[in-house]
Amino acid sequence: MQAGDAFRRYDETPDPLFYLQPRFVTHIDDAAVAAVTQLYREFFAPEGAILDLMSSWVSHLPPEVAYRRVVGIGLNRQELAANPRLDAFAVQDLNQDAQLAYATDEFDGAAICVSIQYLTQPVAVLRELGRVLRTDAPIVVTFSNRCFPTKAVAIWQTLGDTGHAELVESYLRDAGNYREIETLDRSPRQPGSDPLFAVVARAATTGA
Repeated sequence: MQAGDAFRRYDETPDPLFYLQPRFVTHIDDAAVAAVTQLYREFFAPEGAILDLMSSWVSHLPPEVAYRRVVGIGLNRQELAANPRLDAFAVQDLNQDAQLAYATDEFDGAAICVSIQYLTQPVAVLRELGRVLRTDAPIVVTFSNRCFPTKAVAIWQTLGDTGHAELVESYLRDAGNYREIETLDRSPRQPGSDPLFAVVARAATTGA
């Protein structure tokens, strides 16, 4: 694959058209969802401000934990409006505009749940995400082996689980404002369950 093709997609129509109709479903099974929730329980401190990037109608945040503020960014207004954990949300196509309309150091944690494979400029998005995170704030990027194949970038579809993890780690390294980057295998130990992996890191700088 040539470098210029790595972030091409089979369906290059505008993403807002693809996500025009709400999808009130989860894209991983219940056991994998529980693994995502446990990660958030471990990494996101209570009473923090959390940015849920590429969000939808459910955030998978632990129900027993209170956060000061939860903000979602996604592509479908109906899904975001139905998410009971969001205090505020914005509809934004990150593949067209990677800039986040938030202040530097505004958030105490960030999540990208089973969606990183759809970003066509992931390094730019992650660099901007690092800007709005406070120093040492965690980012938790989770993924499985499922996707909308017409919208996932080409490089993602050539790789397996290990390759996906290495790719996400490389995105964070190239963004330049993260440290302590590591991959965690949190796949449920239940026959037939979806695998679940996470790449986690800490924001390293507070400057733009």
